[in-house]
Amino acid sequence: MGQIFLVRHGQASFGKANYDQLSELGYEQARLLGQWYANTHQSFNKVITGGMARHRQTADTCLAELPKKQLLDAEWITDEDFAEFNHHEVLLRHCPEVADAVAFKALLASHVDPPRALEHLFRAAMQRWMSGWHDGDYGETWPDFRRRCVRALERLDTDSSKQTTIVFTSGGVISALMQHLLGLQDFQVMELNWTLANGAVTKLLQRPGQFTLSYLNNYAHLEWLGQPGAITYR
Repeated sequence: MGQIFLVRHGQASFGKANYDQLSELGYEQARLLGQWYANTHQSFNKVITGGMARHRQTADTCLAELPKKQLLDAEWITDEDFAEFNHHEVLLRHCPEVADAVAFKALLASHVDPPRALEHLFRAAMQRWMSGWHDGDYGETWPDFRRRCVRALERLDTDSSKQTTIVFTSGGVISALMQHLLGLQDFQVMELNWTLANGAVTKLLQRPGQFTLSYLNNYAHLEWLGQPGAITYR
């Protein structure tokens, strides 16, 4: 039986000019995951990253904590089908103020609870994207994104029944794959995406032609090794 570990990247640089970089805490989350795998003697045959800087930074930082023997001469692959959807575009189509960072920050700051306001804004933007009523506004539609994610997973359906693969990707990808495996509704995917922790791991078991969920959104390594504040969702 094969194993596939889907890792959500560490905390990225939300609010910065370049979101696609790990924050200082994001690097620490990746290190803690690597230390967890080192302590549990988990080995990997294949490493896949989704093509984004934050994916590769998480992978490099995490796996640097492992002894070489645990990587088993692992093959490293970039598969951009494991890349996240364009969250900036999704927000922008719903809220044009996103185009101006200063105006967007002012919009959030005008609310009593800015994090809560951002959550509501993101939910509304996701609903617009997922509804199918505005597909012409997006470079990638919601159905196209889901198909891309499933295509990436299906490429891991091999006859190497005992191979262990670790994939460094994003929350939207993991949520879309859970919809595929568990038959979730679109609104459930959106809710799930909001609860996936940075640096958390979802594990799948693989037999030829079949993927089965083993566990979802595990961040025990952050609870056990991390300091207060190590668990984040954005």
